[in-house]
Amino acid sequence: MINLSQTVRIWVLAIATCLSMPALYSQAPKAPVRMNDSHFHLTNYVQEGISLGDMLGIMGDQVERVALFGIPLQQTWSYENSGEYGPEYYLHSDAPLYYYSFTDAYIATEYLKLSPEQQKRFDPMITGFNPADMYGVDHIKRVLHAFPGVFTGIGEFTIHKEFVSSKVAGDVASLTDPALDSILSFAGESGLLVLIHCDMDIPFQKDGAEPVYLDQMMETLAKHKESTIIWAHMGLGRVVHPVRTVGDVAPDEIHPNHVYIIEGILSDSQYDHVYFDISWDEVAKYILQNQKTLFATAKLIEDHPTRFLFGSDTVSPKDDDAYYGVYEMYQPLWEALTPKTRDLVLKGNYNRLFDSASEKVRAWEAENVKP
Repeated sequence: MINLSQTVRIWVLAIATCLSMPALYSQAPKAPVRMNDSHFHLTNYVQEGISLGDMLGIMGDQVERVALFGIPLQQTWSYENSGEYGPEYYLHSDAPLYYYSFTDAYIATEYLKLSPEQQKRFDPMITGFNPADMYGVDHIKRVLHAFPGVFTGIGEFTIHKEFVSSKVAGDVASLTDPALDSILSFAGESGLLVLIHCDMDIPFQKDGAEPVYLDQMMETLAKHKESTIIWAHMGLGRVVHPVRTVGDVAPDEIHPNHVYIIEGILSDSQYDHVYFDISWDEVAKYILQNQKTLFATAKLIEDHPTRFLFGSDTVSPKDDDAYYGVYEMYQPLWEALTPKTRDLVLKGNYNRLFDSASEKVRAWEAENVKP
């Protein structure tokens, strides 16, 4: 018969054994992600989406801050084109897209419903302007006057985007358009952070060809050094693949040779104001294509750790799986980066850029917006 002292000794031995087990058997809860999201659409191409309350629930304690914007384009429901079927995405219809300026008022209204503490977790962006319209900059100014204290930047707005640009009603946006120059100049004046989508190349480009829009984009970026600009998706798209060859680089060398182009921009002091986000699962598929592409990208980021931001580019996600999918896809990249660099990409660079922009915009509003 086991007495009380023997029972105590057995329990002590059992506890000691458990404590000495390898960490593999630990049941400790998973640590929070602790990231920021530089690229998030609250609404879709028919201006529908989740509430900010639902988004806060998805963010939980895993996401600290999110750059908040809708989509500036509305998909037309043309009965002659699709009948009773109402398209919800730009690939669902041949009918045109048009600029939907009310998106900014909607974002501001939803943001202002939040408590001050909740508002700290979002950085709203102005996106409902037409970059091919000389009055586009006036729309941005009107939004700042109508909703002082709300917006931090402009974007995501688009100049060249596969399958989208050709569907937009009216003039086609262009990197050489003075309307774009006026918008970027005002961003520099007011401190608004810029998030721009511009494909570096055309869809289905043949290997070895020079990227069609690269020279124009470089000229535009160099012309607006006063503006802080984030180039979305590293210039890539669903079928706008990484540049395969550059100059004398052989096709079988580091792929994508797209990395060399980004490296050239980041190493040139005239582009010190330019940053890149790696948002979108379509971009992740290129980076994670194989070990060579993964480590080439990881080295690029390690060499320039302050110039990259993570973004999900999710559109009105319905649940956690839909929202965190892109982050989870990038696990091999996170593991390839040093902890310091990973923290900058996921969090630190966002805080620095958005905090700086917010401070500058509030100062501009203090001088220019009447009570």
